[in-house]
Formats: sequence, structure tokens, C-alpha cells
Amino acid sequence: MTQPITNYDETSDTLYMSFFPDVKATGIELNEHILLRIEKEKRKAVGITFLNYSILIQKADFGPRSFPLTGLAKLSDETRGIVMEILESAPVKEILSLSTYTPSFSEAIPITLIRLPQPA
Repeated sequence: MTQPITNYDETSDTLYMSFFPDVKATGIELNEHILLRIEKEKRKAVGITFLNYSILIQKADFGPRSFPLTGLAKLSDETRGIVMEILESAPVKEILSLSTYTPSFSEAIPITLIRLPQPA
């Protein structure tokens, strides 16, 4: 795969990344700001969209911001498994770093941080 095609729309503060242009894809809402586009049958990422991008990449007082992947809980077990496989594979794993927040011993919340530069 070559470098992703990126397009930042300053007016809407949206970053679009396409790994495979012109491929039909299914949109998976990872949370209210991150939309992963996948080709489910081939189990690969087609693209990813970041809404409110400049806010997502702002530094917090204690390092980079992390965001819960609340959309995963809304998926079927099969689709969640496919999405997790895609999130842990290139090229997505170079952009989204996965981790887990454990507010208690019995609760695990998947989270991510974005590893991309400030928009130009």
C-alpha cells in the first residue's frame, strides 16, 4: 500500500484519510469523532475520518488525549472481532494507538489516542 491520501477541511475541522480510494466501504463509528471505513469481507481498512480533528489532537495537561471507543459496544460480536483485527493491523495501528482504561477490576474500556500531526 502507498501513502494514504489525506484531505483536511478547515471549515468543518475534518480530516479524511483514504487508504484505498474508490473502494465501497462500511462505516463503523468508533466514537462520535472517529469513523472507520472498512471492507468487511476482506477485513481491511479503506479509510478513516476524524471529526473535530484539531480538538482530538490537542495536548492535555498530562500528555496526549485518549478517547473511549464507545462504538465497539454497539457492534455484533462478529463485527467487533473484525474491527479489532483491523485496528491492530497496518495502516490503522500506525494512526490509532489502542489501550484499555480500567476504572475498576471488573470494568475495561477500550481507548485510543491519535498519532497524527497538527493540521497545516
